[in-house]
Amino acid sequence: MNQLTLDQLINPSFKGQVALVTGAASGMGLTTAQAFAKAGASVVLADIHQEAVQTAANELIAQGHKAIAISCNVADESQVKAMIDTTISVFGRLDMAFNNAGINSPVAETADADGEEFDRIQSVNLRGVWNCMKYELLHMRKQDRGAIVNCSSIGGLIGIADRGMYHASKHGVIGLTKSAALEYASRGIRVNAICPGIINTPMVSSMLEREPEAMNELLKDVPIARLGLPEEIASAVLWLCSPGAAFVIGQALAIDGGYTVR
Repeated sequence: MNQLTLDQLINPSFKGQVALVTGAASGMGLTTAQAFAKAGASVVLADIHQEAVQTAANELIAQGHKAIAISCNVADESQVKAMIDTTISVFGRLDMAFNNAGINSPVAETADADGEEFDRIQSVNLRGVWNCMKYELLHMRKQDRGAIVNCSSIGGLIGIADRGMYHASKHGVIGLTKSAALEYASRGIRVNAICPGIINTPMVSSMLEREPEAMNELLKDVPIARLGLPEEIASAVLWLCSPGAAFVIGQALAIDGGYTVR
């Protein structure tokens, strides 16, 4: 094991490394991609919204960073494979991945929920993470190193009435994370998850507009008494990918202003 200096642990550089971020056109994904770029990494920004993710990549390139945009629906395994193939073709390696892409579900009691909607949520939030991990790991195990962070949610740690479809997918992400972490820990690849609370993103803004009463009730239960910031998520992701988190394996880190410790 290589010994690292305290400065390397506290102020990690990702220069010469390659980071992949899905759901990178906005919100937590975009902010994390920007943070990786500022820390020196070459960044692959992937999103289903092609024009928006290309604009985001162009802005990083204009700032002097190395970045590419890839249009990808993470629910489609063939598109995910093509995303990883393109990453390796352009940059020659993949060191870090933040599997962030996800969608929300409508409020519905379990007995009233729609089966097609259930499948849609799982295809992106759960199968999408599995698709990404599969092809990321296929490459990372060839180089015997890497770090993967999967985006779960506080919905992966708790239950909330009428949110069963979404919570099922996010609980599943934690299960995938823990199993993969055990498979690859001895091979130099670390897999962890983050569980964001109510973060100030476009998705949350739309939820506040659609369901103001339900969302305001949730906010009352946040001990820190505010929304989280995308930058706070990015900071956690970069730490989990850094040498400072080298002993962190298979964890589901709640970043929720204290919501889950009440």
